[in-house]
Amino acid sequence: MRGQWKRGALLLPLVFIIISCVTINVYFPAAAIEKAADKLVDDVWGGAQDTETPVTPQKKGTEDIEGSLGIYKRLAALHMGVRSAEAAEQADINVSTPAIRTLKKSIQGRAGAIRPFMNKGNIGIGNDGLLVLRSNKGLNLKQKAAARRLVKAENKDRMALYGEIAKANNFTPDRIKDIQRLFAGSWIKNARKGWWIQGPKGAWTVK
Repeated sequence: MRGQWKRGALLLPLVFIIISCVTINVYFPAAAIEKAADKLVDDVWGGAQDTETPVTPQKKGTEDIEGSLGIYKRLAALHMGVRSAEAAEQADINVSTPAIRTLKKSIQGRAGAIRPFMNKGNIGIGNDGLLVLRSNKGLNLKQKAAARRLVKAENKDRMALYGEIAKANNFTPDRIKDIQRLFAGSWIKNARKGWWIQGPKGAWTVK
């Protein structure tokens, strides 16, 4: 009897920890954040059409782009343990604080300068949703420096944006990575034909 009581006493803290973790995961509105991410990314890249023709798509690598997008979504769903798609869709996500609006405006204002480098394949979208300077091919010294500055400034703004979304919605700091993961799927999904995209395993393909 005494041994059973001890085992029960040891199990109670474990049960409490498990329930606490589940509670934290359950109420993270992944679907609502994904919807907000799609809207923001569309606003950024949905402006004036390019005047330059994107690079001609080459043969895809070992990873299929559509399959990669599915992997991103499955990993996000498994990692975050969302209560249900319906409940998440109903969540009220705040993406309109002054700080968020300022960062969005900065990202939108930079899109026109970044687009030509993406069309030529110099800049690609990494599997974490951040920009990567893939190649300096065809760029002079001034253009190389400009591409580096754009990538650095863009990535800084994107990470700041994810942090502000977490702050505005009272998410714990560890949720910033989850927000970034969802935005990564949106940046890749909304990439234009001919842009370079990095798959989950690191291989680059042309959309």
